[in-house]
Amino acid sequence: MILLEPRTYDEAQEIADHLKNRKAVIINLQRISHDQAKRVVDFLSGTVYAIGGDIQKVGSNIFLCTPDNVDVSGTITEMMQEHFE
Repeated sequence: MILLEPRTYDEAQEIADHLKNRKAVIINLQRISHDQAKRVVDFLSGTVYAIGGDIQKVGSNIFLCTPDNVDVSGTITEMMQEHFE
């Protein structure tokens, strides 16, 4: 799993390269402008579609991108409820 915090749209290709190398990536978009963050998400949505992967929002401006060899189940809400019961 790779954790990235891009500062510009130009870093989207690096994220896509990790996905093409079959690595899951968590992207924190909190330090990038809203317009550039939207462009990054759009670019990565196309990338994960092309490789048969998935993109999920897991927090405020935080996304999990996975290639086809990674299976994600459950949701953050369910996991938080189980942890605090």
